[in-house]
Amino acid sequence: MRFSLSNASLSLDFERSRFLAIAHINQIGTSVPPHDVHDAFRDFIRRSLVVENRGRAFERMASRSGISHRYSVLHERGMVEADSMVNGFYRRGAYPSTAARMRVFEAEAPGLAERAVATLDLQGQESGITHLVVASCTGFVAPGIDQILAKRLGLRPDLQRTMVGFMGCSAAIPALRMAQAAVLADPSARVLVVNIELCTLHLQDTDDLETALSFLLFGDGCSAALVTADPMGIALGDFLTSLIPDSNDMITWHVGDHGFEMHLSGKVPGMITQALREDDGKLLRGEGTQSIDLWAVHGGGRSILDAVEAGLNLAPKALAHSRHILREFGNMSSATVMFVLNRIMQADEPGQRGLAMAFGPGMVAETFRFTRLN
Repeated sequence: MRFSLSNASLSLDFERSRFLAIAHINQIGTSVPPHDVHDAFRDFIRRSLVVENRGRAFERMASRSGISHRYSVLHERGMVEADSMVNGFYRRGAYPSTAARMRVFEAEAPGLAERAVATLDLQGQESGITHLVVASCTGFVAPGIDQILAKRLGLRPDLQRTMVGFMGCSAAIPALRMAQAAVLADPSARVLVVNIELCTLHLQDTDDLETALSFLLFGDGCSAALVTADPMGIALGDFLTSLIPDSNDMITWHVGDHGFEMHLSGKVPGMITQALREDDGKLLRGEGTQSIDLWAVHGGGRSILDAVEAGLNLAPKALAHSRHILREFGNMSSATVMFVLNRIMQADEPGQRGLAMAFGPGMVAETFRFTRLN
């Protein structure tokens, strides 16, 4: 199996880039809701899987997930019916409709996004933002989160807005690619990129062990990034989109009557490992892994990170930042890789070269190279 390169791939030669404007992620801000629901969720699902001792199997696998905390806009005492003083949002045999879940998304997503932006050091310069790119695959509302957020932040009326919808966990990278294109077209552009995901709104009523384990991964979170031509933070290099052939049914995401229905095949990690081993250097642009100092890989789950590590033959510590974010927050879909990049910006030395990577439905691998500046 080999990666198939998409026509949407962009290329920026680092030698030529010194003559051009270069887009930089100057800052990244993050936010999560206050409610850590991981333990309550594990208990609820374990007691739901009563057939053939599946609850015990679930608990064994959950203990090896590499996840300690996940956050939700739903309070841990009301997210599930277990030990709740009131009826939980999820009640066995009476899970909420998609409409009910979207009402929660509309009520909670703008505030979480606003809190992520508030952690950026904009210093009252919100009126200077020229572009807003918002990515989400966990909710729909119109007027969109982009318009709601622009109004809340007091952004300019001629703001150029773009919504990136339903691209799954890999969506942060196309969103950054749009921001880079805006800066390359106009070096005075100041682009705010927001990834807002409320994954815990889409729990399904199931007694299927594999489905229950996929729900174990996901939490809510939001990232906000300022992208400009100012040479500080992370310099964005070339972007590359790659499709893994014959993988359309490996990761799917459909709108159902009771939330969005995800299918995450157990074959995904094996396909990633095989595809990376047969890549012939395309994702690394003809260079070896030794040319990469920093790895910002979306933590889709422990098995996904293990697959990338095995497929690229990386050192055990290479994905330490990704494993830390997975442990502390779970998989927050498109926001996750931005949390990893934020950790890199806070922890690593300037001058190092990096590669960001995230996987999504398709099955697609979205990547970009970057250089850690100051």
